[in-house]
Amino acid sequence: MLRFLAAPADVAQDGTTVQAGRVLEWIDKAGYACAVGYSGGYCVTAYVGNVHFTRPIVNGDLIEVTARIAHTGRSSMQVVVTVDAADVRSRQFKPAMDCILVFVAVDEDGRPRRIPAWEPGDEASARLARGIAGRVEARRDIRDIMRGQEYTDAGTTPEERFRFLAAPGDVNWGGNAHGGIVMRWIDEVARACAMGWCGADAVAVYSGGIHFLSPIHIGDLVDLSARMIHTGPHSMHIAVHVRARDPRGGEWRDTTQCMTVFVTRNPDGHAAEVPQLVLRTDEDRRLDAHALDLVRRRAALPPLEFDVERTY
Repeated sequence: MLRFLAAPADVAQDGTTVQAGRVLEWIDKAGYACAVGYSGGYCVTAYVGNVHFTRPIVNGDLIEVTARIAHTGRSSMQVVVTVDAADVRSRQFKPAMDCILVFVAVDEDGRPRRIPAWEPGDEASARLARGIAGRVEARRDIRDIMRGQEYTDAGTTPEERFRFLAAPGDVNWGGNAHGGIVMRWIDEVARACAMGWCGADAVAVYSGGIHFLSPIHIGDLVDLSARMIHTGPHSMHIAVHVRARDPRGGEWRDTTQCMTVFVTRNPDGHAAEVPQLVLRTDEDRRLDAHALDLVRRRAALPPLEFDVERTY
């Protein structure tokens, strides 16, 4: 468990609430510490999903990030992470976010290594483990469906692109970019895309299918592309793809992909209506249908019970 105060450097453009990308960094750190502690060695982030932001976190909140093993494979660990926030004076914590992360234990050569099997200690943990195990195939299907989509110049919907070098400050213990840092980059480029479309501040409410396909090395040229592919009455669905290559030459390689949902808020804090996309080409219509298919697939999954034991 991690406990700390949300700092001014964590706050988004609105000057009050903590940006989603910073929260994603927190969950990766907590999940990584849990996975390394269990496996006894270096691990890499393979997947982050089921990320639900249930309430905003504000500057100065007391934050508690809890991570626990919920299921293991031969070399993989599925870790449940929850984030709770409280006014530091009242200490009345309320849930702010929950998600699932998958880490893979690797050896000195970067190859998966075997870890001890984990057994649930009570019925609640056993139910959660069964629920997570039941999602493995669905998650694999969603990954393959997302990777099978083609994004070309035939698309006309809004797109944002960032490009920069991965800096030494982004490094993890294996010499690559932190998974949490990559997720912050994803949130930033997707947020820029959403804000450009709705003309107002935008906040993430859900991220799903964050698949880490290959590592980003320090010094790599990183390319992030965010394209809005569907709008609901109050939501903006944005597909993000991350690529990297050696700036001295070489081929681009896909490193990360995900789908994230943003909203903009009206003065009373509720999700406001957003402008609706006009689907002009076959690619626009195909990707819109793809976004709706992902929504249906995720809605069909039974909910998971994140009933972690609180310490407050």
